[in-house]
Parts: sequence; structure tokens; C-alpha cells
Amino acid sequence: MNALVHAATQFPTIVFTLLLGLLALYWLLVIIRLAPLELFERDSLKEDHLASTLVSLGFAGVPATLALTVILTIAAVLTVAIELLVLRWLPLGLIRIPVGVLVLWGTLVMASPIAAMLCQALHRGLHRYRPFTRRCLLGQTVVVTERQGAGEQAFAVIDNEPASRVKLLSKSDALPVQGERRVLVKYLPEEGAYRSVSEQTYLETRIRLNKMRLNQKNRHSTHYSASH
Repeated sequence: MNALVHAATQFPTIVFTLLLGLLALYWLLVIIRLAPLELFERDSLKEDHLASTLVSLGFAGVPATLALTVILTIAAVLTVAIELLVLRWLPLGLIRIPVGVLVLWGTLVMASPIAAMLCQALHRGLHRYRPFTRRCLLGQTVVVTERQGAGEQAFAVIDNEPASRVKLLSKSDALPVQGERRVLVKYLPEEGAYRSVSEQTYLETRIRLNKMRLNQKNRHSTHYSASH
């Protein structure tokens, strides 16, 4: 026990210890209804923010705070294991800081896909509860089941969740087709509905945005190299 406590208070593990302490406090506030469950959520995936980043990493359908909790918990366990099995036996000295930063980065990279799989396994059960069926559904794939006449309103079910029901509102020039797979991209709180785009359009947009970001990074890198 002493070795575990010592490991939890050493760098880099202490970073996760502090973050998990803050998350524990946050979940306590959520339980007593003093903090919102959708703390980091936004009404749209259009801008770059934490929720949209997590969606791109495979965490669609769960609140960002839940995804962060799972990621940080797994990364913390991995970091403690590395500390107990490796770091504490090495005479690192000041080198512990860069090594610790590398461990932090590595454990987060390893934890992300594991956490995504766990969250995907959990999210079907979470959708039975109303607080988990609003903004955190952005990025979720749905299948259109019903169109109401020639209007802009339609209904869909979450992919592989036939018991679910989602209300869609579309513009007149982008009406959904029954049986079409679409991705939820914007939440309309007043209507309790979502804007959506076809799954293919969503995937193509993500690829295009990723290429744009990569080109911007390359330009910044080239400018930095040329000026030094």
C-alpha cells in the first residue's frame, strides 16, 4: 500500500492523481445536481472543441466528461504500473521530468482506443436515461425510419439500437430519405431535435478538414524553419 501511495504522488502519476481528484469532485456535484452532466458539450460539431475532438476519436454517444473519466482512469492505471515496475528502480534524477512527459503522452495514446471501446460498450445502456440523450449524441450515426409527409421533420433510430427514437429536422434542400444512414451534427434544444447530414458527407467532410489542418501545420512548420 505504501508503494502504491508513493507511486501515486510521484511525477508523472501525480498529474493523473490530481485530475482524477477533480473529476471525482465533479461527479459528486453531478450526483447532487449542482453541476451539469454535459459540462463540455456544445450544440454543434462545427467548431473545434473538446466534444468534437472526442467524437473524432470514437467517443460519439457518451458525454465528454464520461469519456475523459474513462481515458484518464485507464491512463492513470498504466502510469502507476510503469512507475511501480520501471521508473522507481531507475536513478532518473532531473531526467524524470522529460521521461515523465513521455510516459504521460504514451499512456494517453494507449488509453484512448481502449476507453473508446469501453464507452461504445456502455453507451447503448446509457441512452435509456434522458440526460444521456441530448448533446452527447452528436456524432452518432442514425438510420431514418419515418418521414412525415413532404415536411422537414423525420424520425430515426440510433444505429444498432432499434428501441431508440431521434427526431430530425432538415432544411428543404437536404431532406432525409427513409432507410438512409445519417450523422447527428447539431442539437436544437428548443425543438428537442437534431440537424443531420448523410454519413458519406460527414466522412468526406472529416477527411477534408483533417487535410486542411495538416496543410496548416505544414505551412506553420515551414514558416518557422525559414525564419530561424
